Amino acid sequence: MMIRRLRQKGVRYMAKFEADLTGNLDHFKEYLKNEILNGSVSASFEDEHEEEINGVRCCTMVYERYSYMGGNRVSLNVTILGYEGELRLTAITSGGSQAMFFKLNTFGEEAFLEKLEEAVKAYKCRHTRMISGL
Repeated sequence: MMIRRLRQKGVRYMAKFEADLTGNLDHFKEYLKNEILNGSVSASFEDEHEEEINGVRCCTMVYERYSYMGGNRVSLNVTILGYEGELRLTAITSGGSQAMFFKLNTFGEEAFLEKLEEAVKAYKCRHTRMISGL
């Protein structure tokens, strides 16, 4: 199941996307990296950190890209938990507004998140076809 929503935190709204899927964590990480970096001329991979505890892997990756609409850079933080072929992804974008005290627009954040959402849906569709032998 996938959920996409704007979440209120105080007076700030965060663009957030969550998904559950199956697959190999290393393969999925590389797939996402390629899709995100090839999906925008200004996208960059900033850093990643990975930990494993009792067979559960947790990987956090940070991307940035320039938002033409907002005139600033937007970050995309992706966290993936992996255990025995089950993956849970949470992605949160930020930085899409130039306002000082509250967000005026989240167009850049939403557009960055939509690119990730499209990539996850395509991966899920391809992976499902591979499993079913289609």
